[in-house]
Amino acid sequence: MVTRDFSQRSTQTELMDTESISFAEFHDCLRQLETINILTLAYRPTLQWFKRMLADPKSEQLMTVLDIGCGSGDMLRRIQKWMQTRNFTFELVGIDLNPWSKQSAELVTPKDVPIRFETSNLFALDPALRADFIISSLFAHHLTDNELIHFLQWMDAHTMRGWFINDLHRHWLPFYFIKWVVRLLSRNRLIIHDAPISVARAFTASDWRYFLMKADIPKEQTRVEWFFPFRYGISCRKA
Repeated sequence: MVTRDFSQRSTQTELMDTESISFAEFHDCLRQLETINILTLAYRPTLQWFKRMLADPKSEQLMTVLDIGCGSGDMLRRIQKWMQTRNFTFELVGIDLNPWSKQSAELVTPKDVPIRFETSNLFALDPALRADFIISSLFAHHLTDNELIHFLQWMDAHTMRGWFINDLHRHWLPFYFIKWVVRLLSRNRLIIHDAPISVARAFTASDWRYFLMKADIPKEQTRVEWFFPFRYGISCRKA
């Protein structure tokens, strides 16, 4: 039996990033991932960060939230519900490179919910674009190390108030746990194949401190937090 090394990020690719798949299979994968996200408390880190960031009087002004790698838009829908109960005025925009993400998100997002979805490479967006908050969830581990450093720099340059990354913790326990649990919860081949690889491609706290340093993000503005079960929240509050 080959022992997997968790001291370094895996370079194994996910099917979702490399294979040509049908919209039906892609949409089914995103819908099942939303269920898994609910069961694993995946939305909590991002919502807790917003609670901190919006706990001041300035929160009542119009706010823009940009979600990079938004998938089916499930994180934005959670944010919209949370903000609605607090009477915030906001504009929510989801960006994803895969055009099927926009199609999938619009299919499951109620027409009266004020969320806009766009298909674009984030690095090709208008250089003058600015948003109050930029977030991503389960997106960073799809990037190479160099791409991730570029992404951190891009977020820091395009946000006015702060950014937040919600992603997995690379560790043997969630790797083997999710590897077997998804076989019980799903028959979607993308989830069965990609879920454990996502963990193997993910990060540790020391990884995040290294990438933040390489991206020249001021240390005093950032925070690396661990969330149960095996998630990291990496945040920046702009000065």
